[in-house]
Amino acid sequence: MSLLGALNAPQREAAKYLDGPLLVLAGAGSGKTRVITHKIAYLIGECGYKPGSIAAITFTNKAAREMQERAAKLTQGVNTKGLIVTTFHSMGLRMLREDAKFAELKPSFSILDSADAMGIVSEILKTTDKQEIRRAVNRISLWKNELKSPAAALQTAEDDNARAYAKIYDRYDATLRAYQAVDFDDLIRLPAELLDTHAELREKWQNRLRHVLVDEYQDTNVAQYRLLQKLTGVRAAFTAVGDDDQAIYGWRGASADNLRQLRDDYPHLHVVKLEQNYRSTVRILKAANSLIANNPKLFEKRLWSDLGVGDAIQVMPAKDDEHEAESVVMRLLSHKFQHRTEWRDYAILYRGNYQARIFEQALRNEKVPYQLSGGQSFFDKAEIKDVIAYLRLIANSDDDPAFIRAVTTPKRGIGAATLEKLGQVAATLHVSLFEAVFSAAAASQIGERQLAPLLEFCNFINRIEERVAREPAGELLDDLLKTIDYEVYLFDQDDQRAAQNKWNNVLEFAAWIAKKGEEDDKNLLQLTQTIALITLLEGREEEEPDAVRLSTLHASKGLEFGHVFLVGVEENILPHRDAVDEGRLEEERRLMYVGVTRARKSLTLSYCARRKRARETVACDPSRFIEELGDEVRHPEKPSDAAAKASGSDRLAALKAMLG
Repeated sequence: MSLLGALNAPQREAAKYLDGPLLVLAGAGSGKTRVITHKIAYLIGECGYKPGSIAAITFTNKAAREMQERAAKLTQGVNTKGLIVTTFHSMGLRMLREDAKFAELKPSFSILDSADAMGIVSEILKTTDKQEIRRAVNRISLWKNELKSPAAALQTAEDDNARAYAKIYDRYDATLRAYQAVDFDDLIRLPAELLDTHAELREKWQNRLRHVLVDEYQDTNVAQYRLLQKLTGVRAAFTAVGDDDQAIYGWRGASADNLRQLRDDYPHLHVVKLEQNYRSTVRILKAANSLIANNPKLFEKRLWSDLGVGDAIQVMPAKDDEHEAESVVMRLLSHKFQHRTEWRDYAILYRGNYQARIFEQALRNEKVPYQLSGGQSFFDKAEIKDVIAYLRLIANSDDDPAFIRAVTTPKRGIGAATLEKLGQVAATLHVSLFEAVFSAAAASQIGERQLAPLLEFCNFINRIEERVAREPAGELLDDLLKTIDYEVYLFDQDDQRAAQNKWNNVLEFAAWIAKKGEEDDKNLLQLTQTIALITLLEGREEEEPDAVRLSTLHASKGLEFGHVFLVGVEENILPHRDAVDEGRLEEERRLMYVGVTRARKSLTLSYCARRKRARETVACDPSRFIEELGDEVRHPEKPSDAAAKASGSDRLAALKAMLG
């Protein structure tokens, strides 16, 4: 049987098409990952492409890992070493590392996370007002995603407000250059600009990559689209896989116009539609089609399925938020009991993170295991960031934010006044804080007693840095933790239990570094840059736990569940009030569509008559989207209040007896 025998006709057409640019319009659940992985296998196995000449680019580490594993299974017995399956940001990092000098960076540049970026902007603005800082950071991010330099941002500023932000952007950019650092947006912006301005780089990368596949194409922004264009050049040998009905990241700078742009930029664009859905029942798909038909269409497509008609979509009105959470959990318990399903078959999806708390409480009350998506990342924990600050500084001594964190954790008797003096010396000499420590100016302006611990610290960092190339990453990190007495520091800071938890996290991190260093044959320096890109620790959850999934609609994209509860389906929540006011109703409808198409077998929608907002209770209206789902929706009959109360408590008692 040939490699492509397992695909349906449109999937097979997409996998085999190699005559130029291809857009695969892949509806929800239509097997897009399957097309990408089979195409990779086909290119290597049957068309003789070298693995290193193929790049498959996606948006998350998880999606890239899954794709890599599936491609490896299909190409068993074939050497796929060199195949690039990666995220946009990792691809950008790979290019910047290789061509750092063109961007006037040293190869060991630092990658700042969002907390570092906020810290720098906070310094520039001289404020700790989180909202104001976040507004500036978001504005800068959108400019970078549009490939606008600070000068261009200033030139096109529409008012005083925008001009003020453009000036902040200019100072932020200068600060990053001084630190020899980049932020996440730069990982795409800089490679796109370098390919634009340097013909030799463009030729090098275009000759290296013979076919590029992009997943979730509808989520690309201007910079990502430009990068794709520059990587593929006139040959335009690329496969873009996307779904205009699932474009839900407009607020983040993603541009659904990129789909329209493809048609304009590539008149010979070949389009293949995947409309057979392998996930959901007929009723769920009919409702999804009916909903999304209210949005104007770039490309017409209608999902269909041969998985049977399935259950009607249920609508569950509730008195208020507490009643909604209790009703959903009761219905979930009763459904699980009747159908002998597992906890992991269920998901509760909502528009905003703030809606989760009350459902968490209701699930805890009934002792139901649950997993919260989009919770705090392992790498965002303070103790892990402490250790990473040391690693960043060893890799790049110009990284001032890392210097300040490492030199003051654990405390070494270096006070704020000393650091301030050091800052003045560094500013006068135009060097990093680390370099300033060794200057004659520091020796004359900072007292000997204050300078001694700084010199000791910097010499220690230099000694470790000298060993990086020779010694295994794991051993070096263990040595570092022992030398700085980090365990003792944690137990001095916190009570026994909290400190033990933190120290366990650090040990887990150290074990992961050791394992990753051996597996990928990377030293501590090379791993440090990789860490910045992994938002969740790889391989921490090999197995999905058997638990109900609580998730925002945005975070649920790409996932599927047997039974979905879509909660808070009300005007002002879904669609969100701001989105309606700002004319983004279509994107909210796509978000609802994403929620509906997560469900395989059953879908329940709930809304409240009243809801707590701050200190008051406000009346709520069901979302217009419920009507737009068409005839597949079953609204409850209204029993008399007394009967409803009785039947509710009877059902609860009966259910508890059965479960008991």
